[in-house]
Amino acid sequence: MASLDIKLNKFNKVYQEGEKLIGTVVVDSRNEVVHSGITLTLEGTVSMQLSAKSVGLFEAFYNSIKPVSLLRNVIEVAKPGKLPSGHNEIPFEVVLAPLKNRTLYESYHGVFIKIMYEIKCEMKRSLLNKDLQKTCDFLIEYKPKFTNQQPNKEVPFKISSKALTQKVSGKIPNCIVTGFLRSVNCNIVDPFYGELTIENSEMPIKSIELQLVRVETCGCAEGYAKDATEIQNLQIADGDVCRGISIPIYMVLPRLFTCPTLETTNFKIEFEVNLIVVFSDDHILTENFPIRVYR
Repeated sequence: MASLDIKLNKFNKVYQEGEKLIGTVVVDSRNEVVHSGITLTLEGTVSMQLSAKSVGLFEAFYNSIKPVSLLRNVIEVAKPGKLPSGHNEIPFEVVLAPLKNRTLYESYHGVFIKIMYEIKCEMKRSLLNKDLQKTCDFLIEYKPKFTNQQPNKEVPFKISSKALTQKVSGKIPNCIVTGFLRSVNCNIVDPFYGELTIENSEMPIKSIELQLVRVETCGCAEGYAKDATEIQNLQIADGDVCRGISIPIYMVLPRLFTCPTLETTNFKIEFEVNLIVVFSDDHILTENFPIRVYR
């Protein structure tokens, strides 16, 4: 009985375009292994799907949401032959270069859009023995850019009960919330933060929450399907907070579920933050802030 495995040189499996992906193919067997060749296949793909509300609206969508191939490379790591019994390690290295006119976008796991990279190893064997396969995911990140970035500029805000969205019928309570965000241009490795102050509120407050939202758009010139879904919701205050006291806003952008803001011909990935004040009677006061994420 033989086993096949892939070990990469980086424990976090994070790479950048143009970098060498280095590792070893590991074959363990009690007996000598006869094989017809061992190959590695590297693939990077953008896969898209439509939400239930969008299916059937535009016939053209079915062509525009076909998977987009970003990376494909097949290499032979061992020619047909034999491997001795025991532990065998076969080294490999390959440069991570995109296909022509493509870019290796940052790894991202969304609801309707996914950008994924994987390496697949296959050992072909005779008809009497089953081929061995092993798949391993790895991550792509953009190289950090230190030039031409928009400066971080504080964004002041004032939210009043005029913007209140009602969940239940009844009188809308008067409320004024002021504060600032450090910036709406967010480095993905830095926390999103700011401050808010409840200046006035007629009704007791139940909770103050910060909601991170992904906005995924798939489509083409004939039409687009745009869907917003929640990534995470953080409670930054519980109960009827004191008036006139600064409350910190602080949120770490989760890896894989966020990526640098991306706009291409067939899809877009954007992000927004919602600041939500929930009152004791379940009325809510909310403000939306589109943000631009970069690395």
